[in-house]
Amino acid sequence: MRKIHSFAFAALAALSVSLPAMAADKPVLTVYTYESFTAEWGPGPKVKAAFEKTCNCTLNFVSVADGVALLTRLKLEGTSSNADVALGLDTNLVQEARETGLFAEHGIDTAAAKVPGGFSDPVFVPYDYGHFAVVYDTQTIKTPPKSLKELVEGDPSQKIAIEDPRTSTPGLGLLLWVKSVYGDKAPEAWAKLRGRILTVTPGWSEAYGLFTKGEVPMVFSYVTSPAYHVMEEKTDRYQAARFEEGHYIQIEVSGLLKATRQKELAQQFLAFTLSPAFQSIIPTTNWMMPAAATVEPLPEAFGKLVSPSKTFLMSPEEVSRNRQGWIREWLAAMSMN
Repeated sequence: MRKIHSFAFAALAALSVSLPAMAADKPVLTVYTYESFTAEWGPGPKVKAAFEKTCNCTLNFVSVADGVALLTRLKLEGTSSNADVALGLDTNLVQEARETGLFAEHGIDTAAAKVPGGFSDPVFVPYDYGHFAVVYDTQTIKTPPKSLKELVEGDPSQKIAIEDPRTSTPGLGLLLWVKSVYGDKAPEAWAKLRGRILTVTPGWSEAYGLFTKGEVPMVFSYVTSPAYHVMEEKTDRYQAARFEEGHYIQIEVSGLLKATRQKELAQQFLAFTLSPAFQSIIPTTNWMMPAAATVEPLPEAFGKLVSPSKTFLMSPEEVSRNRQGWIREWLAAMSMN
């Protein structure tokens, strides 16, 4: 979700953009999203300020841990949910989200969206993307893995922290990346990789926290992660390993809830997510790539990031059909003696 989001882990408590006292005549738009988006160091505060300048409304963020948790909450609340918009699902979850029947077609022009693979959908609007990557500490790892095979079969003393695919969109991304490369041999790959895994965390923040504290030399994160360290910490110590077979991509999306009482305002917000005002906030707060070709040149640090030779992305339908089965497969491989 991802979602670099910030590395100030002292602030990892579930933070939300506070809802100020509002004039009774102002409509309220409620957007469900993930915690790192709404945190004081995330995009949320700037997005709230920018949108409220244009909408004559109050933008209210409600946050949960991750995109997976977001979909789970929406399922539990059903048509009684207070959400007008959900922001923070990704393309690996959109088919499952569509099948809930809770989302409506957005009805907005998404021509500005220019994501790898050309994702276009009548229900979900892409707002950012990032390729997953193994990020490593150059002070500890002198020869990083150059492929998924090298990661799987490498030195088990050089540990990695990964995220749980049941609760985390990066964790699901790794699961699908391994499946994309290994196919039916994925269980064997997981069995080999298990020896290098220090821990499996519920979400990205916990894994990256262990990494930046020096408790593990590698972590599953994003190609864009090093840009944060370069820009905010003035260090190139942390780097993303370029895998020769390519990298799996995460495309994050937002969608309109059928039960909203603020449909026009929700559509206005969805259109806003593709505007320069929103898109310009994303790179240096969410630490992801903007989805629209409306942003000024990215900061210099982004020009030095790993450029994947190939992008892996399964169709939402394939993921929806197989996600639970592949998770069971993963659990079995990870629990083998």
